[in-house]
Amino acid sequence: MAKLNLDKQESEFLDSAIRKWESEGLIDSATAEKLHTSYEVKGFDWKRLAQYSFWVALACGIIAIASLIIDDVVITWLEKLYDTPDIIISLISGLLAAGLLYEGSKRKNRYPERVFSNEAIVFFGILLTACCIAYLGKTFDNGKGHFSILFLLSVIVYALLALKFRSGLIWAFALVSLGSWFGTETGYQTDWSHYFLGMNYPLRFVAFGGLLVAFSFAMLRIQKINEFRNLTYIIGLLYLFISLWLLSIFGNFATLEDWMKVKQIDLLYWGIISVIVSIAFTAYGLRNKDLIAREFGITFLLINLYSRYFEYLWDITDKTIFFAVLALSFWLIGRKAEKIWNLEFLK
Repeated sequence: MAKLNLDKQESEFLDSAIRKWESEGLIDSATAEKLHTSYEVKGFDWKRLAQYSFWVALACGIIAIASLIIDDVVITWLEKLYDTPDIIISLISGLLAAGLLYEGSKRKNRYPERVFSNEAIVFFGILLTACCIAYLGKTFDNGKGHFSILFLLSVIVYALLALKFRSGLIWAFALVSLGSWFGTETGYQTDWSHYFLGMNYPLRFVAFGGLLVAFSFAMLRIQKINEFRNLTYIIGLLYLFISLWLLSIFGNFATLEDWMKVKQIDLLYWGIISVIVSIAFTAYGLRNKDLIAREFGITFLLINLYSRYFEYLWDITDKTIFFAVLALSFWLIGRKAEKIWNLEFLK
């Protein structure tokens, strides 16, 4: 039987638990020794180091490219390329993107253990795909400013690529592009006014997030895309809860000037709605053992409660008392979370 690979904190907790059980006679010495040898402390987390290293590499690569672009010699060279037809840049970007995506897919099959390096190659392919679509849009631009069509085209392209290469990263870009299309299309349809069907942007994205969450449940019945169901579910909940949180702060106002004219207490009902939704998802997650719904519900319930605490008590409470209450509340939450974690770990 393979040994459990635990971190130091988990190992120390289990050591103390086994010693306590042995001292109280719940288990004999032989059983205690057997339990002690059933797990080991894992060494350095090389997987996390690899993940962070590739993130840093990507960030440094982007910074290096930006630094290169602002170099005088490079700027002069780019000025000479300014007259290059947009369709040529689009084609070159498309070919490079295809090459990187193909290479990333091939490496994924050949070297499946190289998760992060494979995803890094795919990531650059996605960026070049976006560049290809952007310059294709410039090529056929008719001056009407209906650029939301480009986001819709991105959704279609990314979705097809995600299905072709079975890539969650590309599917995530498709969902982000879908949100961008929704925001820009509703803006275009109202001639970029502040409201669409009486909704400002946060309220629109509450509806959008809700539809995306509903679609994620429908995906369970669609064999071709159900592997992306959890990712769709998570991104839909992000749209929903972040929009609800913004709505609880700014309400259904379009401009900061309008928002500044009302007292924050007048927007309390949006906060109540946000809290109710958080509690509903927490309850659903607990009842149906849905870890994603539970974690989102609890997290945004705390975010909403602390947001209201700052909104309504910051100006009227002595700062010593304010932060003392804050410290006490976090300590109590930490103690409760620790107990829950210990129970789940023992299970």
